[in-house]
Amino acid sequence: MGVSRSPVDAPAAAGPSDSNYYVRRDAEVAVPQPGPHAGTGQTTAWRYFDDVKGASMEFRKRALHAGASIGEHVLTHDEVYYVLSGRGELTVEAQRIEVGPQTAVFMRIRANVGLRQLGDEDLVIIISYPAVRAP
Repeated sequence: MGVSRSPVDAPAAAGPSDSNYYVRRDAEVAVPQPGPHAGTGQTTAWRYFDDVKGASMEFRKRALHAGASIGEHVLTHDEVYYVLSGRGELTVEAQRIEVGPQTAVFMRIRANVGLRQLGDEDLVIIISYPAVRAP
C-alpha cells in the first residue's frame, strides 16, 4: 500500500525533468529583483516553473514593495495580472486604473502596460501568459 502525502509533506520538486507534475514552494523560488521593464524600487519575484522544459505557459508571482513599479512596456503576448493583496495603479493604453485584491486584468498582445505600488502594503500579483519560445 502506497503512502499518502499531504501537500505539506510532498517533495519540493517532483520527479525528473520529464515529470508530468512539479511542486514549488515560495521559499524555494523567491528572488529579490529591481522593478522589471525599467521599473523602480525593489520587488520579489517567484518564477515557479522556469526550469520546466517544454511548458506552454508561464505562471509567476511578484511583490512590488513600497515605491516599486513595473515599467511601461508593450506586451508580446496576451497576459493576465491577478491582484492578491495591496493596492496599485495600472497604466494600460494611457489609462490609469486603481487595482486591489480580487481584481483580474486581461491584457491583449500589443497593449502598453505598467504597474506601480500604492500605499504601505506590498502589491502582490500573479502573472500568467503563454511561454516564450526560443526560435
